[in-house]
Amino acid sequence: MNEKTENAFAAGVKNYFKQNYGILIALGAMWVIFTIFGNNFLTGNNMLNLLRTCATNCFLAIGVQMAIILAGIDLTGGALAALTGVICVSAFEIWNMPMWLGIGIGIALGVLVGFANGWIVAYTGIHPFVVTLAMQSICRGAAYLIANGSPVTTVNRRFQAIGSGSLSGIIPYPIIYMTIFLVIDFFILNKTRFGRHIYAVGGNETAARFSGIDVNKVKILVWTISGAMAGFCGIVLAARLSGGQPSTGEGYETDAIAASVLGGTSFFGGTGTVGGLFIGVLIIGTISNGLNLMHVNSYWQYVLKGVIIIVAVYVDMLKKQRQNKVA
Repeated sequence: MNEKTENAFAAGVKNYFKQNYGILIALGAMWVIFTIFGNNFLTGNNMLNLLRTCATNCFLAIGVQMAIILAGIDLTGGALAALTGVICVSAFEIWNMPMWLGIGIGIALGVLVGFANGWIVAYTGIHPFVVTLAMQSICRGAAYLIANGSPVTTVNRRFQAIGSGSLSGIIPYPIIYMTIFLVIDFFILNKTRFGRHIYAVGGNETAARFSGIDVNKVKILVWTISGAMAGFCGIVLAARLSGGQPSTGEGYETDAIAASVLGGTSFFGGTGTVGGLFIGVLIIGTISNGLNLMHVNSYWQYVLKGVIIIVAVYVDMLKKQRQNKVA
């Protein structure tokens, strides 16, 4: 690594901490509290378990963050993950298809649903909240109908290993998937024309249209990516749970949204970083993991996450107001 590269890396690290120091402090404070009051929180096994749990949220949060950068939203994630899991396992356990084909069908379904969301948002003018809320209901209902209201189980060990296996018996596969997708997400948002177009459309859609950006294409691609990530999430969940469960993924979209806004992604559009998103995912995962270790009623997690979303959005509003005053 030459001196120029070292300086650029140091500047990047410094800028990262400058942008995210607030949530990094919050994450550090949580780790201190849960280490003191939790049972075996800061241990190797629990850290791996925490990251494995975070991976599921991260898959959905990557797509949700892109939608929020566009000043939109995607509420389909949890229900779509349940549907893809049910479809995937049904394909090779009930319909006698090869396992790899079942996985392909599940992910393809996620892509198709995401494409439908993006097309409807782009060409009908219906708000993304309404579109994805309706699609959430459709996917959840379809999952229950296909599974006949019961889990579709599997004992296929090759499939189970996708969600519960590990590399060399140490690093769980979901953590590896998460790392790969975060790198890809960073590359897309920061190193490609498509990534620049996402920020441009989210920042000012009218200006983006006048500058020659195909706004509809950007919207369709963003929600398609979000659908694909939900589809992959559904496969990993089904593998980890040894079956497709129509009830799985309930509330997962809330965690994904919370991780995004905690990471600094603005609901006003045009703002959001992958580094911030990862910290947000860690915070949401830490809350669930730490409270479980402290034997706190799990229902309090829903209350706390709701409060976090309200506070994060309010802080985002204050930031926007200050920026407008300066401008």
